[in-house]
Amino acid sequence: MVPWRCGIEDCGKQTVDVEALIRHQTDEHANHECRVCGTVVPDGYLAIRHAFEEHTRAEYVRAYDATSEAVRRREQLKDNVENEIDIDSVMADLEDTDASDLDAPG
Repeated sequence: MVPWRCGIEDCGKQTVDVEALIRHQTDEHANHECRVCGTVVPDGYLAIRHAFEEHTRAEYVRAYDATSEAVRRREQLKDNVENEIDIDSVMADLEDTDASDLDAPG
């Protein structure tokens, strides 16, 4: 199986599955503030998912000064990830983990 590689800045971390990559991006990288609406989301795939599910392509292009090629590349990445996993299950797992982190003793 081809490894997944983190594309945030110059990270380049490789994982054997996309779930591990999403977890890496969520846990190891700073959050991203959406330039369209100001919502703070984990960087990487989840930021791309937010942008294309919550906003129009035109809003994304204006806010990020993105080219059509950059939009297509991110849409393709989103499709590739979502063809590999059950995203609802991954999101539920992330939410469960984040909630349990809040309950952990400091």
